[in-house]
Amino acid sequence: MMSMTIEDSGGSRGKRTMEQVKISSSKQRICKSSKKFVVGCCCESSEVTTTSQNGLCRRDVVLLGFTASIATLFPVQGSGADEELKMGPIVDDLNAYSYLIPLEMPSKNFMFKWVESRKPERYSSAAPLSPNARLRIVSERVDFIDNLILSITIGPPNPIFLKTTDKSTWEAKDVADSVLSDKSALRVTSSQRMAESSVLDAHASQIDGEPYWYYEYLVRKSPTKTVRDSNIFRHYVAASVERDGFLYTLNASTLNKQWDMMGPVLEKTVASFRLLPPTENYVPPYKDPWRFW
Repeated sequence: MMSMTIEDSGGSRGKRTMEQVKISSSKQRICKSSKKFVVGCCCESSEVTTTSQNGLCRRDVVLLGFTASIATLFPVQGSGADEELKMGPIVDDLNAYSYLIPLEMPSKNFMFKWVESRKPERYSSAAPLSPNARLRIVSERVDFIDNLILSITIGPPNPIFLKTTDKSTWEAKDVADSVLSDKSALRVTSSQRMAESSVLDAHASQIDGEPYWYYEYLVRKSPTKTVRDSNIFRHYVAASVERDGFLYTLNASTLNKQWDMMGPVLEKTVASFRLLPPTENYVPPYKDPWRFW
């Protein structure tokens, strides 16, 4: 077998076979954007975008690590022991948050068909959910074929339910009631809006020292264009977190008849919701309230 002499960076010399050299070389990929060799760098269907010739920026590295760790934790339960849910990251620098969106369930040969119905925008120009304009949708994605909705809302806490500014004392059920009380687009009272919704479960978790509140609820007044039946309503899961005196909430919903299949998927999407460290692109909700563009 042919051998060759290799000199390493420290000047030491040794003999390696041509087969060993080939194996070692095959484990190295060239990241063209940085023009460096990266051992074990594996890029499959998606490309990694760099912000400089020296490689990834720090925020991208953190986000990629976050995405990989979350995606690894999220096999879909109840739909086959070997099934995994493929998810991809959604990042909004304008409002400084991220979450993972479901893309595919391979064992069911099921692909999600998301459309970005509302592009991310600042709170001051976002569409209000009620006449008082407290709660607003800052971004939204819809799968029209499968009746799925993912929306991000921002709004101030409702003092009727959250009577103190100390968020460490807030109960998850009170946070849910605060958000839902401002959600209806109808000109009705808060109690009437509450009657439209039923909170099934609520709990809180500490993530990176911040309280996140999770809740599950039903909204009965949700007519659809395809089915107009009093027994058809929307089933939601949501996560809320407070920053700068506003509640940021990810709502994920589907029709109640699809909950057995889609519920676990939406729960994993909601569990991935995180606030990100603000960048220079971040616009806090209280900034320029008069601005509509």
